Amino acid sequence: MTVIDIPEGSPFGPANLPYGVFSTPGTAPRVGVRVGDSVLDLAVALDEEVFARPTLNPFMAQGHARWVQVRERITALIAGEVPDAAVHPVAEVELHLPFEVADYVDFYASEHHATNLGRLFRPNAEPLMPNWKHLPVGYHGRSGTVVVSGTDIARPNGQRKAPDEEAPTFGPCRRLDIEAELGFVVGTGSELGSPVPCEEFATRVFGAVLVNDWSARDIQAWEYVPLGPFLGKSFATSVSPWVVPLLALEAARVPTPEQDPRPLPYLREGEPWGLDIDLAVDWNGRRVANPPYREMYWSPAQLLAHLTVNGASTRTGDLYASGTISGPEKDQRGAFIELTWGGKEPIEIGGSERTFLQDGDEVVISATAPGADGTRIGFGQVSGRIVPAEGGAR
Repeated sequence: MTVIDIPEGSPFGPANLPYGVFSTPGTAPRVGVRVGDSVLDLAVALDEEVFARPTLNPFMAQGHARWVQVRERITALIAGEVPDAAVHPVAEVELHLPFEVADYVDFYASEHHATNLGRLFRPNAEPLMPNWKHLPVGYHGRSGTVVVSGTDIARPNGQRKAPDEEAPTFGPCRRLDIEAELGFVVGTGSELGSPVPCEEFATRVFGAVLVNDWSARDIQAWEYVPLGPFLGKSFATSVSPWVVPLLALEAARVPTPEQDPRPLPYLREGEPWGLDIDLAVDWNGRRVANPPYREMYWSPAQLLAHLTVNGASTRTGDLYASGTISGPEKDQRGAFIELTWGGKEPIEIGGSERTFLQDGDEVVISATAPGADGTRIGFGQVSGRIVPAEGGAR
């Protein structure tokens, strides 16, 4: 038997207990929980077949009461001794996509981000569109291109047309960007025709992950009128391998910023679900931004309510993301198009001035939040490295 060592100040202590899917050499992927610098194999520790699966979906589908029960069992278990075979050093396991993504929706919930892009793209008009403060703006993404942290990202090809070009050309993206976001994973779905009210958020959503919504800005700029993002967004979205349970985020809850005008009734929250989460963005090892999630105008409960208000169903494994997280200060902007103001204000990376991503660049996004009893909990990180585009101009 083993007592799991949890270093003092670890962001993966008993207040966190994030879930993931891991494997060791020669074994199949299965569900584990990170505890300190170890992974606890739940199939062994709890002796339940549902944790021997290669995805969290079967467990998530069991519902909120079951999530609470298992969390209590794990908390009690790690306070004592656990079987030797259930403990693996995190450095010696391979981490996989933690859940099977059913559907993927991306929102645009940061007022600071939306205002900055409005000023960039419409300098002589109001930065926010008339609908922005009345509803959470979003679009449906591509679930099949959601990948786990550490997966290389191939530079996308597509049509692009610069303002000084007479006609579009085809080739590799020239303005490849990131978007630092938080994603929410639906645990128990809802039926077609049955909206999910804000007050059901905490029993429907299992947990949260870090998201990097890679963005081909030049492809996006040429294609997005009139239907919005398509090829500029669908080539890849990276998520962190650890799903932080919503149950671990109670201590991080804060009010959202003042919402004026008052939202329509279906978007009103009795208990607000703003979250005090601090993100960090590293570009080739240099810290370039610290986006604060607490500045997000629309809460994740409101996003889910809006996503379903027309009767759209949800399923176990649905992922919906916040959109770029940005704050009021320049070093709080969660996308490079904002940090460099559309490429007009380069920043220094590795001794050279940079605006957008080059082949070989690596971006790492991490985050922490307040936990129970004055602790801080971690989300780990979501990382990706850019590799050259496949093929050539056609």
